[in-house]
Amino acid sequence: MTKRDLIDEVVKLYPRFSGRDAEVMVNAVFDSMTEALARGERIEIRGFGSFVVKHRQAREGRNPKTGALVPVAAKRVPFFKVGKELKLRVDGKQPTEQSPVPTTEAPSAGG
Repeated sequence: MTKRDLIDEVVKLYPRFSGRDAEVMVNAVFDSMTEALARGERIEIRGFGSFVVKHRQAREGRNPKTGALVPVAAKRVPFFKVGKELKLRVDGKQPTEQSPVPTTEAPSAGG
C-alpha cells in the first residue's frame, strides 16, 4: 500500500472528505510522526506498534568492491516494533475486526 492508496482509503471510508482533505490529513500524520522521531521521541500506537529511535555505534565497515576498511559514523536510526495485536492479525491467529462503519460526520477533533 502506498501513501496514495492510504489517501484513497480515507476518502472511501469518509466520503465527506475530498481527496485533497484526505491528502492533507495523511500528510499531517506522517509529518508529525517524522518530526517526533527527529526529536528522538517514541511513538506508540496501541495494537499496532511503536516507533523508536535507536543509536548505532560507530564501527568499521568494508567497501564491498575493494574490501578496504572504511569508518562508518555513529548514527540514529528509526526502528519499528510490531504490536501484539497486529502480529496476531497478520499471522491469521486473530479474527479480523471490521472497521467502524463510516458516517457522514467527521470524527471529532477533541477525541
